[in-house]
Amino acid sequence: MPKNLQVRNLDESLVIRLKRRAARHGRSAEAEHREILRQALSAEAEPAFDELAARLRAMTRVRSQTPSEALQREGREER
Repeated sequence: MPKNLQVRNLDESLVIRLKRRAARHGRSAEAEHREILRQALSAEAEPAFDELAARLRAMTRVRSQTPSEALQREGREER
């Protein structure tokens, strides 16, 4: 199902450039905006799960970790 996206506080010069670009491509400004977003985001590769997991491990490496067994034991004792 299509969603709407509202962009606020754009510089007037940017809006004028968007409208000119849209006219050159024979589209409305809204259609041109959709196409710009589609192109920009399709060029960006989604990172693989393994890469994301490696980043998370690197970010949390210096933090002390509590083994899950200890957390489970603690939860049982609280009941």
